[in-house]
Order: sequence, then structure tokens, then C-alpha cells
Amino acid sequence: MKITALSSLRQVAAVVAKALGGAGIRAVLTGGACATIYSGGEYQSEDLDLILQSSPTQKALDQAMAKAGFVRHGDSYDHPDTQFFVEFPRGPLSIGSDLSVKPAELPIRGVRVVLLSATDSCRDRLAAFYHWNDRQSLRAAVAVAVRHPVDLARIRSWSAREGADRGFEEFVEEVRTARAA
Repeated sequence: MKITALSSLRQVAAVVAKALGGAGIRAVLTGGACATIYSGGEYQSEDLDLILQSSPTQKALDQAMAKAGFVRHGDSYDHPDTQFFVEFPRGPLSIGSDLSVKPAELPIRGVRVVLLSATDSCRDRLAAFYHWNDRQSLRAAVAVAVRHPVDLARIRSWSAREGADRGFEEFVEEVRTARAA
């Protein structure tokens, strides 16, 4: 599988996951890229954020990404044939103050991509809504919840711990409205 100008974010995620896995580097796809995948593209991110679960050297990471056609520029990796870029934000893997995030796996073109679950993708986008009043992130969380089963009880209790009961109620109302449309 090769990245081209027509490659979707899903395809780029698979290429990157294969390159990292081949180098023994474990990473979890997070952020807006997960919302893009789970929303069926209704929400569109231009970057792939991966939280490392292993401790590769910078050289090993650069080499693995080069096998996928990416070149490091500062803190991000760019590919000449796609607008999508890759970043490796500092861990640990968490959503808001919750450090007990359990990654999911999604097969994409025969490659096992490790990423946030649909529920955690919602929580991740809701964290941006709760803490920065990012309405686009609220819309992304709604798009995920409309297309995939999510654990609303878990999202509710996490939202309460984040001090965002009112934000959660707005999310639930937006999901109801979107499902009725």
C-alpha cells in the first residue's frame, strides 16, 4: 500500500501503523484522526496524532516514518503526496484527567491500527469542547456517537469528573437531534 494524493486519512493511518509496527514501535492513534475514521469522514482532520506506547529513539522513529514516505520537519512528519501529516504528542495516553484509556484495534486494508475506541474518541473530542468551548469538537463527538455505539454511562460519569455535566447534556441533546434528522 502506497500513499498517493488520493489516499484517505484511513489509508494513511494504515500505512503509518504498518511502518511503525514493522519497526517494533507501538503507538495509539488519537485525536481528530479517530473522529475522522469513526464519523465516516463527516469530521475531517488533517493530522494524525499518535501517542507512543514504546520508547524508540528519534532515529528509529525517523527511519520507520521514512519507510512510509514521511520526512520529519520539527515536531511533525510530512509526506510529499498527501496533505495529512503525523505528530507524536507527549504521553501518557489519557483523555482529560482519565489515565485508564484502553486502546481498540481496527483492521484497515489488512493492517491492525491501534486507536481510541468510539467511546473514547467521543470523550477526546468532548474534552476539547468542555475545556476550550470548541464547537467543532462537539460536532465531531456527535458524528461519532450517531454512527457507532458509545457507552453513554461512561461518558456521563467521566464528564461529571471533568466538571462538565452541562456540556454532557448538550452533547446528548445534539445526538438526539442528529439521530432524529
